Amino acid sequence: MDNPTVRAPLITDPQSVPVIGTDAHLPALSPAQWSESAIAAQMAAAADWQPPLGGDGGMLLGDRPVRAAAVLVPLVRRPEGPTVLLTQRTAHLRAHAGQVSFPGGRIEAEDGSAAAAALREAHEEVGLAPHRVEVVGEMPAYRTVTAFVVTPVVAWVQPTDRLQPDPHEVQDIFEVPLDFLMNPAHHRRHRVVVQDATRQFLSMPWQGRSLSGAEREFFIWGATAAMLRNFYHLLARPLSSSA
Repeated sequence: MDNPTVRAPLITDPQSVPVIGTDAHLPALSPAQWSESAIAAQMAAAADWQPPLGGDGGMLLGDRPVRAAAVLVPLVRRPEGPTVLLTQRTAHLRAHAGQVSFPGGRIEAEDGSAAAAALREAHEEVGLAPHRVEVVGEMPAYRTVTAFVVTPVVAWVQPTDRLQPDPHEVQDIFEVPLDFLMNPAHHRRHRVVVQDATRQFLSMPWQGRSLSGAEREFFIWGATAAMLRNFYHLLARPLSSSA
């Protein structure tokens, strides 16, 4: 994503920010809660749902102009259980350099919808062919401190060995088991004061192997972690009350 002028306080070294706790008091989701039918039912009822984490942009940006963007939340069908496909951005980018993110970017006029933009960006960034993607629905938008209003587009993805990262934007591609991400015991809370403003954020560090074969820790934090946490809250709702 391009980055307009940002006057909100940014966190440049999130891994150095102290952890103030985890959310182990919240229950981990069961496989029944992330089944394809359960996710479809929850997504169908998501239009009027207000996620707990709306984004720092709503508080820090005020009336500053924002840009519409979309990300794909790719749920990969794996025999051992679904995973979430994520990318690590290259270090030279002007915005969100080196960060873990979903495939995505700005919604262009020719896209016509958030889903179309997310599919286009995923194809451009990681080579994910649109015919391998089944869009389930859209979650409420998340506002970032970098002045984007981001619509997460949840989709099922058929496994493929033909992914190819765009070397300009994507350093690496990796997958994280959904059961790991949907367990709040793995959601760490951080707090820091930046330019006299107190900011809090979540992180979900994952030790795993990337598409390139590297085994290391991937630091999932910020907007990506917040949208994953919102997905947790969406799936945690009783289905009977969300129909």
